[in-house]
Amino acid sequence: MQPTLRLVVLARRELSHLTHVQPSERHWSMPLAAALASGVPLLVGAYFGHIAYGLVSSLGGMVFLYLPATALPHRMVWLMACAFAMVTCYTLGLTSHLVAPMLIPVLVFIAVLTMMAVRLYRIGPPGGLFFIMAAAIGAYTPVSVEQFPALVGLNALGALLACAVALAYSVFTLRRRPAHAVEPPSTPGFDAGVVDPVLIGAFVGIALAAAQLLRMPRPYWVPVSCLAVIQGTSLRAVWNKQLQRIVGTVAGVGVAWFCLQPGLGPWGIALMVMGLTLVVETLIVRHYGSAVVFITPLTLLLADAADLGSTSAAALMRARLLDTVLGALIGLLGGICLHDARIRAPIAAALRRSVPRMAR
Repeated sequence: MQPTLRLVVLARRELSHLTHVQPSERHWSMPLAAALASGVPLLVGAYFGHIAYGLVSSLGGMVFLYLPATALPHRMVWLMACAFAMVTCYTLGLTSHLVAPMLIPVLVFIAVLTMMAVRLYRIGPPGGLFFIMAAAIGAYTPVSVEQFPALVGLNALGALLACAVALAYSVFTLRRRPAHAVEPPSTPGFDAGVVDPVLIGAFVGIALAAAQLLRMPRPYWVPVSCLAVIQGTSLRAVWNKQLQRIVGTVAGVGVAWFCLQPGLGPWGIALMVMGLTLVVETLIVRHYGSAVVFITPLTLLLADAADLGSTSAAALMRARLLDTVLGALIGLLGGICLHDARIRAPIAAALRRSVPRMAR
C-alpha cells in the first residue's frame, strides 16, 4: 500500500473512532436529577448572596452521578458511602492546602485508594474522576483554619442534598424500570487491583508536579484531565479520550466565552450550571468528545465562578486549555505505561517484591 493511501486509511479509521456515537437507554429524568443535585445548592447560595458557598456544596452534589441502577436499599446505601468518600477527599484536599509539602503525596494517596475501590467494586464511569476533582479543588482553595469546618460542612450538605434528590429520582424511576441485580465485589488480582491503581496514582502525581513546575495558574485541572484520560480500559480508549478531550476543550472554550460573560451574576451562574449539567449528562453516554465541549464551561463555573469579577474570562479559558492539553498528554503517556506489557512488567515485578503478601 502506498504511503499516501495508508495515511488516508489511517485518518479515516481515526475519524470513525472519534465520531462514533454510542446508543443509550438513559432516561431524560437522570440528567434532570443530576442538574438539580448540582444546581440547587447554587440557587440557595445565590438567594443568600454567597455563591462561593453554593459552589462548594455543588461540588458535593456531583456524587449523584455515582447512583447505581440497583434496588432502592442498595443504591441509597451505596450513594451514602460515595458521599462520605467525596467529603473525605475534599477534606483531605483542604488539609493538604494547609500543609503545602503534603499536597502531591495526599493527591497520589487519594488517587491510588480511589482507583483500588473502582476496580474492586466495578465502578463504571465517571470512575474516580469526581473524587480526585474534589480533592484537587480543595487543595487549591484559599482557606484558613477558621474556615475549614464551614467548607467541609458545606460540601457535606451538598452531598446530602444529592442523596435526597437520588431518593426522589429512584422512587420515580423504579416504578417504571426494573432494578439491576447487585454485582458482588470483584477479585481483580494483583495486577488490576494494585499495579493499575499505583500507576494511575503515580501519573496523577506527575501531572500535578508538572503543573507546579511550569507555574500554571490553576494546576488542579492538570491531574483531573490526566485521570479522565488514563482511566480508559485499553490503549485505544486512552488515545481516543485524550484526542476527544483536547478537541472538545478547544471547542468548549468558545462555549465558555459565552457562559463566562461579566454580567452573568449569581442567579445566571446557578442556572447555567444546571443547564450545562443537563446537556453533559445527556451527551456523555453517547459521545465523550461532544460532552467535553460543555464540560469545559461547566468545570470552569464550578471551580472559578466566584473569581469571575477579579479574573478575566480570557485568562481563565487560556489556563483551562493549557491545563487540559498538558493533563491529556501526561494521561496518554500513563496509558502507554499501563497497557504496554514491556513497560508494565518490570513495574509490576517491583511492586510484587515490595508487597509480597498481596501478590499471592
